[in-house]
Formats: sequence, structure tokens, C-alpha cells
Amino acid sequence: MTTPIRIALVGDHAEHVAAHRAIPQRMAALPAALPADPYWIPTDAVDPPEIARFDAVWVVPGSPYRSEDGAITAIRVAREEGIPFLGTCGGFQHALLEFARNVAGLPEAAHAENDPVAPMRLVELLTCSLVGHEGTVHLDPDSRVAAAVGGTLRTERYRCSYGMAPRFAPRLEAAGMRFSGRDAAGGDRVLELPGHPFFVGTLFQPELVGGAGEVHPLITAMVEAAH
Repeated sequence: MTTPIRIALVGDHAEHVAAHRAIPQRMAALPAALPADPYWIPTDAVDPPEIARFDAVWVVPGSPYRSEDGAITAIRVAREEGIPFLGTCGGFQHALLEFARNVAGLPEAAHAENDPVAPMRLVELLTCSLVGHEGTVHLDPDSRVAAAVGGTLRTERYRCSYGMAPRFAPRLEAAGMRFSGRDAAGGDRVLELPGHPFFVGTLFQPELVGGAGEVHPLITAMVEAAH
């Protein structure tokens, strides 16, 4: 029998958050050949050595987190240690922050939800909220995410009001981040780190797609990378 992998679900669990109710269902729907044991880790309890012992890290929706630093630390450990990583909604936003501060030379990069008057708001309030929105995501054909989902067009669900300020994309790309998926208006909605075993962030929420007994192929791909 295949040994289950251990997945750190980094986020501040709250039953009213739709993603937090859905994620255990998605974990239970994984194929029998890909067993996984999820463990909730509150953002204010993130310990780097503990995170490094997990087989995968998923920074889940639910921002503002109790600890921005905790979420960013978990992402840094996953990036530096080559641990398969998935960041959805708030996890996508904080993956941007971690990379900007620690790789792209932008230590002042900020999240407007946590610091609305910061001079360098990398993550800003979207002109149009995506809470409750469904939309088509256009994926680069050669991207890891396109390979995982088996195509270049997906209809995905959102529950977020913040996204990346487009002016920062070139700086992050120059430092090695790839934006591999966009919405119909051209807004960056998917990030990847080439060369990492699996490092993917999506502004959309794959955990909200499907019903009981179903799991988004991107979640499956993350678990496969950790096995």
C-alpha cells in the first residue's frame, strides 16, 4: 500500500470560508493510488523546520491571514527546499509577496489588504471584485498547469478582491517567475516557478470546482508531485 503524503494546509481555518469546507472533500476524492493526509497549520504557528518535514505545502484562501509573515515563511520554505507547493487565492497573492521580497529585490512589496497606504502595493484591490465570479482562464500551451489540466482553456471560480498590480510583472519575470495563465482581459491569474519540482499559484480557487467525490486536476498534480 502506498504511504500517504503529508500536506501542510497553511491558513487560519474557519468554517465560514467556503474553501476550508471544500478542501477536505477534495482530499478525500483523490485517487486511491495518491493517498494524502492534510494537516492544518495556522499562519501564526508556522515553524520553518516543521514545514520542511511536509511532503507538500498548500497555502489556502482566507486572507487576511492572522500572520502575513507566517504565510510568507511557509512559501519561502517550500520554494527553497523544493517542496511541492500550491497557493490559491490568498496563497497566490502571498507567493507573489514572498518572491518579490526574497528573490526579485523588492523588500518593500506589500499587500494592500494588510497595508493600504504602503508605497509599493504589489497586491492591490481589483478594479472589479472577483467574489463569486466564474471566468475563462487561458493557459500557455507549454505550461505546467496546462499539462496538469489537459488543455489551455478552463472555466474557474474566484472569491477574491485582490490581485497583482500589473506593473510589477516584468520585474518578477526578470527574476524567474513565470505567469502562465490569464483571464479574458489579460490579467495574470497563474504563476509558476520553472525548475522547481512543483510551484504553482492561482488567483482562482480549484478547490471550489466540482462536487463531492470530485477533485480538480491541479490539486491531483500537486499530490502526484509529492508522491
